[in-house]
Amino acid sequence: MSKRIIPVKEIQSNGASSENLSIMKGLVYDGPGKIVYKDVSKPEIKKQTDAIVKIVKTTICGTDLGILHGKTPSVKPGTTIGHEGVGIIEEVGSGVGNFKKGDRVIISCITACGTCEYCKKQMYSHCKDGGWILGNLINGTQAEYVRIPHADNSLYIAPEGIDDEALVMLSDILPTGHEIGVINGCVKPGDTIAIVGAGPIGMSALLTAKFYSPAKIYMIDLDENRLDLAKKWGATDTINSGTDDAIKKILSETVDGVDVAIEAVGVPVTFDICQQIIRPGGHIANIGVHGKSVDLKIQDLWIKNITITMGLVNTNTTPMLLKTVVSGKIQPEKLITHHFKLSEIMHAYEIFGNAAKEKALKIILTN
Repeated sequence: MSKRIIPVKEIQSNGASSENLSIMKGLVYDGPGKIVYKDVSKPEIKKQTDAIVKIVKTTICGTDLGILHGKTPSVKPGTTIGHEGVGIIEEVGSGVGNFKKGDRVIISCITACGTCEYCKKQMYSHCKDGGWILGNLINGTQAEYVRIPHADNSLYIAPEGIDDEALVMLSDILPTGHEIGVINGCVKPGDTIAIVGAGPIGMSALLTAKFYSPAKIYMIDLDENRLDLAKKWGATDTINSGTDDAIKKILSETVDGVDVAIEAVGVPVTFDICQQIIRPGGHIANIGVHGKSVDLKIQDLWIKNITITMGLVNTNTTPMLLKTVVSGKIQPEKLITHHFKLSEIMHAYEIFGNAAKEKALKIILTN
C-alpha cells in the first residue's frame, strides 16, 4: 500500500566536483528533511579487511526516505547515505583474500565479519562488528566511492554477462522480500497468500514467492499502476484498498482468510489488515519498517494459533538468489522504472518521494 511522502524541506547541491583526488561527491544527510550532494572525503582503508569500491550503479531505498524524514535516529547528520550498489574494487587491505583491484562486485546491504556468534548462525544482520551499518552508522553507497568493512564476507563477485542494474536488486530488496516475507512467512505449495503493499519490497516478495508455488497470491495497494504490474508479474488477484474493502473481499473469497499475510509498507493500517485476514494456523510476516507502534489485536489472535515474524534481512539467501538471476528464473531488473546520473540524485529523490504520482518503483543512479 503506497503512502504519501511529505515534501523534502531542503535538497541542495554545492557545486562541481573538486579536482582534489582525496575528494569525491556524496549525498549527505544533514538532519530531518535535509540532504545535500556535496564534496566529501574519499574513503580510505581503515582496517586490513576493508575494500574501497568505486560505485558504478546504486539506488534509493524506502529506508533512505525514512532516514531523510527523521525516522532513523541512529543516522547522524554528516553521514553519506545508501546501502545498495554494484561497483569496481579500487583498493583492498592486506587481509582481504577473496577480492582484488578491478573486480566487479555486488555490495551487500549487510556487513558481516563472518566469525562472531551471530554470523555463525547466519544472522548477519546482528553481526557484532557489522549488520546494517552502510549509510546508517558509517558512510554509504550514494557516493562515488564507498569503504566496505569485512569485504570478504560483505561483497559478491558480479557474474559476467549479467547486467549491473539487475544485480543492484540483489543488494537489498530481493533478499529482504524473500527472507523476511516469503521464508519467514513459511509460504508453501498450495497456500493462499496476501501481500499488503506493492512497492519494491512487496514486488520482491511477489517475485520470490513464486518459487514456492502458492495457489493464490493477493496483492493489495492503493496504486492501480502498481497493481497492474503485480498482475503481470504473477499476482492472481489484486485489490485496490482505496476503492474496495480488502478485508471484507478476502474473507468473502476464502474459507477463513489467508495462510500467509505479508506486510510490506510499515504503517499501522497495513499491519491491521494482515491481522484481520489471517486464518487459524497462519503466518503474518512483517517486512515494513515501522516508525511508530501498532495495535496488536492479541485478544483475537491468541486463539488462532498464528505466528508473527519480523526482522532485518540477513542476506544469507543472496547466493541462491544470484543463481536464479544468472539462470534467468527471475528478472529483478523489471522493478526498475527510472534512471538518473549520480549527479542528478536530488531530483531522483524527488521522483522516488512521489512514487505513486511518478509511477516509480526502483531508481538506478549511474556514477
